[in-house]
Amino acid sequence: MKQRITTVFAGGLFALALFGVAAAGPLEDGGAAYQRGDYSRAVGLWRPLADKGEAKAQFNLGLMYYKGRGLPQDYAQAAFWYRKAADQGDPLAQHNLGLMYRKGQGLPQDFKQAVAWYRKAADQGDAMAQASLGAMYDMGQGVPQDYAQAVEWYRRAAEQGDAQAEAFVGASYRDGQGVPQDYKQAAVWFRKAADQGYAPAQNEIGLMYREGRGLPQDYAQAVAWYRRAADQGDAYGQASLGLLYFYGLGVSQDYAQAIEWYRKAADQGDAHAQTNIGAMYEMGRGVPKDDLQAAAWYGKAAEQGNSTAQFDLGAIYYRGQGLPQHLIHAYMWLSLAASDASDAAVQDNATKLREYVAAEMTPSQIAEAQRMAREWVPK
Repeated sequence: MKQRITTVFAGGLFALALFGVAAAGPLEDGGAAYQRGDYSRAVGLWRPLADKGEAKAQFNLGLMYYKGRGLPQDYAQAAFWYRKAADQGDPLAQHNLGLMYRKGQGLPQDFKQAVAWYRKAADQGDAMAQASLGAMYDMGQGVPQDYAQAVEWYRRAAEQGDAQAEAFVGASYRDGQGVPQDYKQAAVWFRKAADQGYAPAQNEIGLMYREGRGLPQDYAQAVAWYRRAADQGDAYGQASLGLLYFYGLGVSQDYAQAIEWYRKAADQGDAHAQTNIGAMYEMGRGVPKDDLQAAAWYGKAAEQGNSTAQFDLGAIYYRGQGLPQHLIHAYMWLSLAASDASDAAVQDNATKLREYVAAEMTPSQIAEAQRMAREWVPK
């Protein structure tokens, strides 16, 4: 769930601050222009209000500078206008100013300042700020790491119906951080967020149905929930749906459907999907057998640090399958795969195959491969 925390910080930057449409005026007219895509007109209507001290207009002007809509993108100007609105107590501006301190956009990065501004908005009941403050406690940024405090703030936001916060409460129960581990409670909170269309939570529900953890094992339900996320363009949901088609779990086995969904995820850079496409080309399932294509897809995932792909690419270089045999490259990729302690099977297989490769290499070749492995960085 840590990778999903950034979605909380990104929230709010797209929401304009408007009064009720019943009382039409320059602020609302600017909002209507914005909705039409006439950003210059919106800026023209809001700037005089902002100059007169109207907090909502100041916030909106900051947003336009942040997004580069109707104005050149300028984070320093965005922070300037957010601060004017924030100093008047506007919670959206306070949250977004905190966000800019956290990211170091237009301001020096300062987690303590981020926490301070998030707290001002959170204390006013702003759900987005409450979730963001929870995330700071979760990660120990600007405050000592405190999972119990993180859950407390997530829960406040979740009780207002914030889908991301609901998912974070679910993740806290899933991982046993700040609350006792409880998969059933995790499923309850994930379901709340999933029912609002939040794709990461839909994936979590799909996974729980797939594994029978917190929910009865039900592959058909897993397919249904992964599909909801996949149909929103979520790469994890697409890759997971591809996996179920590959194995015929909850659906009829269909390699063509599997690779179609894998490819959707792979095109977004999902390393697991890229690895699986490589395997399908290597095996000739759903696509003609093509060792060169297999090597290419393994390479995409390996460069991102996927240890399974690194092992497979190392094996291809060793065998000269689809690529000319290259022992130095084989040794390098196998060394990288062997260094991943998160997958004991891959680590063990990579270590064993590397020994076979080393037996055919000179000491200078081994030294070069080791140097390359040390200097490699993921792309």
